[in-house]
Amino acid sequence: MNELTLKERMQMSRVAMPEQYPDSRRRNFTEVNLGLTPELAIEEARRCLMCRRAVCIEGCPVGVRITDFIDLVAEGEFDQAAKVIKQDNSLPAICGRVCPQEHQCEGACVLARKGKPIAIGALERFVADYELENDLMQTYSPPHRTGKRVAVVGSGPAGLACATDLARLGHEVTVFEALHELGGVLVYGIPEFRLPKEIVQKEIAQLEEMGVAFVTNAVIGMMDSIDDLLGEEGFEAVFLGVGAGLPRFPQVPGENLIGVYSANEFLTRVNLMKAYRADSDTPLLDLRGRAVSVFGGGNTAMDAVRTAVRLGAAPASIIYRRSEEEMPARREEVHHARQEGVRFSMLATPLEFFGNSAGFLEAVHLQRMELGDPDEGGRRRPVPVPGSEWIEEVGVAVIAIGNSPNPLLPRATPDLDQTRWGTLVTDETTGRTTKRGVFAGGDIVTGGATVILAMGAGRVAAASIDEYLRSGIWTPPKDPAEVTG
Repeated sequence: MNELTLKERMQMSRVAMPEQYPDSRRRNFTEVNLGLTPELAIEEARRCLMCRRAVCIEGCPVGVRITDFIDLVAEGEFDQAAKVIKQDNSLPAICGRVCPQEHQCEGACVLARKGKPIAIGALERFVADYELENDLMQTYSPPHRTGKRVAVVGSGPAGLACATDLARLGHEVTVFEALHELGGVLVYGIPEFRLPKEIVQKEIAQLEEMGVAFVTNAVIGMMDSIDDLLGEEGFEAVFLGVGAGLPRFPQVPGENLIGVYSANEFLTRVNLMKAYRADSDTPLLDLRGRAVSVFGGGNTAMDAVRTAVRLGAAPASIIYRRSEEEMPARREEVHHARQEGVRFSMLATPLEFFGNSAGFLEAVHLQRMELGDPDEGGRRRPVPVPGSEWIEEVGVAVIAIGNSPNPLLPRATPDLDQTRWGTLVTDETTGRTTKRGVFAGGDIVTGGATVILAMGAGRVAAASIDEYLRSGIWTPPKDPAEVTG
């Protein structure tokens, strides 16, 4: 137990995460954050107030028993702490690195009101890394096998979380992935310097040891339909966790010029196809010495611009139509980007991209914005400032203003109802769609969100799938017309 008094704990400073120096890391793809040492982890864990009502747990989308695992860390019982986390979060090494804790568990921490919250994400990462590095992973074997078969479409965070819970419940699970590598957005969207791919591979390997089967290069909707899975393939339920991979563009002239990329394409080429290597089959334009502008203010925009820095962009800029206060990106990512030399141009939006006679991007026509009345989401709407236009030279533009669900699956499955935004209609408490036996969760339901929210949706769906397989009772969403109308 923590022998420090409440006053002593509240006077302790939050431990700083060791990290690479900016001048070094901007030239490599090695992970920026180096992780806590055991000594630092224990010191940070001892700051925890062990609140009777642990509001940090309420802020966690998957309900990790945060105070329990932190108490074990404070006692140096790292292997036991890992077991506590794994009861609710099957991907802690990933979540500890990429989840927006400042808006979730750490944002709810009572210490955040008068100082800095407990570094819950850093502690979760430490515990998960300790387990991996010391080969302490334990394969979970269900007490019995049900004989029920479930297909999970998509190997991103929603699919992996759903597959984990279903396997623990004794069901036979097969995960279908459209790409040639497993992990979904974890491998194609998040750069190596934020999430090493080796970590993703190790987490997935634990699922394989649990008996989960994986099939790559399997585009459901083209290779097999959902009806095929539920019919001749013999699956009794299907979970759709295919994310939101259809990029949005600003719909301005010139966005089809060579050198204008969606963030999805840009990051996929670099992360999955290794486009930074000379022998890559899917190259990028040479960014060395080129001006690169990334349009957007979320984590994907930060990933893209910091990747451009490492590929030699000069300068590398973020252009965002709202102010920095409205940027949805994690504060840590914005801080790291500034340290690495990224320029920020707030309250600006593109009107047109200009190219040369060969079709290559050369400049962008921009306009200054100001914040007006709040929009339907509560954020102040950006409004054009008359007479504030200007032109900037740019060699590469990356559009990171959001994504929509890929329409392939709904088109191939007309009895899956969609909302007016192209997402799937589901019951948010069960993940059930309008098609019997089909469940969905993650970005295909919510639009682009976070890894941990997708995992939470996958876990909700897994519990509902288990109930359906055991009872045979199907209750679709109450009134899809209200959502789609």
